[in-house]
Amino acid sequence: MRLVLLGPPGVGKGTQGRRLALACEWALISTGGILREAIARGTPLGIQAARLMDDGRLVPDDVMIELVRERTLDADAADGFVLDGFPRTVPQADALDEMLQGRRLKLDGVVSLAVPQAELIRRLSGRRECPVCKRAYHMTDAPPRDGRHCDDHPATELVQRVDDAEETVRTRLAVYAEQTEPLIDYYARTGRLIEVPGVGAMDDVFAALKQVVGCRRRAG
Repeated sequence: MRLVLLGPPGVGKGTQGRRLALACEWALISTGGILREAIARGTPLGIQAARLMDDGRLVPDDVMIELVRERTLDADAADGFVLDGFPRTVPQADALDEMLQGRRLKLDGVVSLAVPQAELIRRLSGRRECPVCKRAYHMTDAPPRDGRHCDDHPATELVQRVDDAEETVRTRLAVYAEQTEPLIDYYARTGRLIEVPGVGAMDDVFAALKQVVGCRRRAG
């Protein structure tokens, strides 16, 4: 089974993708992960990507596509994989289809996790972390005991990451709507889109996700 997870920042793709890959024994392939791995290993593509990122430039489609191509050839992806963060654009989606067709494979489905924008803003802008131990909190969902300081470092006040400030969150959501949201229509037209509500308890969302993709752990 080869799947793509779609959804805006804050929808829970990273968390649910990890759980799904583990439960179904598929490889989890995230763009952030493969970039970090390629850079750490010093591969030619990793070196190229590092230079671009150090210069403050985006990694272009051709580099990302090649990184994904290499990662999907690894042994752990032979029986299936979950893509998180790729494709981000329609040209990347076309490239993914061409890549798989070249191996006589296909993309089995695209799961879109849907959450109202107001909830996404609440989730992201409410996040805080301890600058000492990096423990994560949420001001309404998982607040610290005194409402301000890390439970493990009582003298340390929690901080908000720059990209979690509400104005930045709105910008990130606008970029997603412009660049990535068109993929929903793109995949719906080909009958591969599966929509799953992303609101509710994490375990309930995961159960629904597992059901729609038909996950079955292999025996033995």
